[in-house]
Order: sequence, then structure tokens, then C-alpha cells
Amino acid sequence: MAESFGGDAVRYDRARPDYPDALVRRIVDAAPGEDVLDVGCGTGIAARQFRAAGCRVLGVEPDGRMAELARRSGLAVEVARFEEWEPGGRLFDAVVAGQAWHWVDATAGAARAAQVLRPGGLFAPFWNVPQLPPEVAKALAAACRRVLPDLPFDVGAALARPTGEAYRGVLGRVTDGLAAAGGFGAPEEWRHDWERTYSRQAWLDQLPTFGPLTRLPADRLAEVLTQVGAAVGDTVDVRYTTVAVLAVRTV
Repeated sequence: MAESFGGDAVRYDRARPDYPDALVRRIVDAAPGEDVLDVGCGTGIAARQFRAAGCRVLGVEPDGRMAELARRSGLAVEVARFEEWEPGGRLFDAVVAGQAWHWVDATAGAARAAQVLRPGGLFAPFWNVPQLPPEVAKALAAACRRVLPDLPFDVGAALARPTGEAYRGVLGRVTDGLAAAGGFGAPEEWRHDWERTYSRQAWLDQLPTFGPLTRLPADRLAEVLTQVGAAVGDTVDVRYTTVAVLAVRTV
């Protein structure tokens, strides 16, 4: 699933939301310099925000299709899984990962981040966690149960969890990986609540970029969009919590 998003990279770049400016500014202000490594940079959504904030950004992305789209916006991207990527002695002031670190081995990834960070550099993986309106969440869960009966997790249960709990396990794995790898100070968790209103079309356009749906055949994807679309009005108000783990590379 981690390498399925490039099947429609243009849609992913168009439909996925960016990240709060407050998060980008916090990372930039806390880092000792402007060299940023973006792990799992995808199409460059976060990388472009850091570049706009004055940073020099290098992306590492396992999916060549996503990397190619990021390069079209002028970003430098190397195609590799982060655990296998060769830094060649390069060092960075921040290692960030937007919506991607859960695909990385927590301990091996933290060890590689420690290797490429300058002393005082900042490690900062982060995620946008959506909370859908109840009627939309129910329709999406029902559609997934019908077209994806073999999913190894309960979509309905996942969508029903409060945003503060939805990524608790992911954040725990990040902090455990940091502790196992060593080389970092005590991690700090950060969160920011915000909301976005989507048009009906914009919201349905984003659905095929969700992990469980990226590999569906066109006819089954159309079933999901039809069922969810019936539950959506002219607009959809989606509440987000952006969560992050911030840890400083010790000397």
C-alpha cells in the first residue's frame, strides 16, 4: 500500500491538504539551519511549504511516479526507501516526514535520521488526521465493508475514534523507535486543530487517494464514490488535527 499512491500522483497532489503554517514555522524556527530532508516526500506537498519558508529541501521517496511529479515543481528528489537510502555523508538541520513515517521501520528510520542530522537538528514526523462528519463516515465505512471485505482493520471503528486517539499507536511507535535508536532528547508531541470546507466534488476527488482505496478496480471504486456521494451535500466540513513528534538530535 505504501507504494500504491503513485498510481494517480496528479490526483494525490491536487486533492490532499497541505499542513498548518504554524507547524512549518515551528520546525523552521527550532532547526539550527535551513537544510531539510523530507522523508517520503510524495508529490512534494510538505516540501514546497518548507521551500516557501526559506529552506533548502531534499526529498527521499520510494515511489518513482510520485518523485517525478515532485521534480516538476523544481524539487530535488532521490528515489529510495529511507532505511536503504545512502546519504553520502550529507547532513541536515531537520528531518521531516509528512503523512509518511508510519511506512518507515521506526527504529531503523530513527537511527538513519540520527545519522544524517547535525547536532541540535530536529526530527519531526507529522500527520493530518481527519474527523469526518458522522453521516459521511458511516457511508464510507459501509462502502468499504462491501467492496473491501478482507481489509485487516475495521474502517468504521477507525473513523469513529476521536482524532486525539486515532494516531496514538503511531505516535507511540515513533517515540519507541527514538528510544531504541538513541541519539535524541526527550520527544515532544505537538497538535493543532483546524477545519476545512470542501465542495462535494473536491471531497470525492480526495477519496481515491486514501490507502485502502488506491488499488481498487475502477468499477469498485465507482461503487464507493456513489455510496459516499449520496451522503454528501453540496459541501463537507472536515475537522483535522495535525499531530507531530518533535525530537532534537543530541551531541
